[in-house]
Amino acid sequence: TALDMTKLSYNGKAVEVREGTPLKNAVSKLGYKPKYSCKKGDCGSCTVSVGGTRIKACVGKVPPAPRLKSLQEKGLELR
Repeated sequence: TALDMTKLSYNGKAVEVREGTPLKNAVSKLGYKPKYSCKKGDCGSCTVSVGGTRIKACVGKVPPAPRLKSLQEKGLELR
């Protein structure tokens, strides 16, 4: 993939975003609104699970696409 896109999915909706994009921008495209408090990554109230990995949405970046083809097609599940 030339642009290194990662597919994220939430509630049946999927969107492809560039790897390294701020996670807060990517989750808003899916209609997911995490809670924010400090907006610096200190409090952890914005933590979301992306493909089973917990990431703080206010400071985190979109992870690289998984190597498994089945996960690439389904996308990383957001919780």
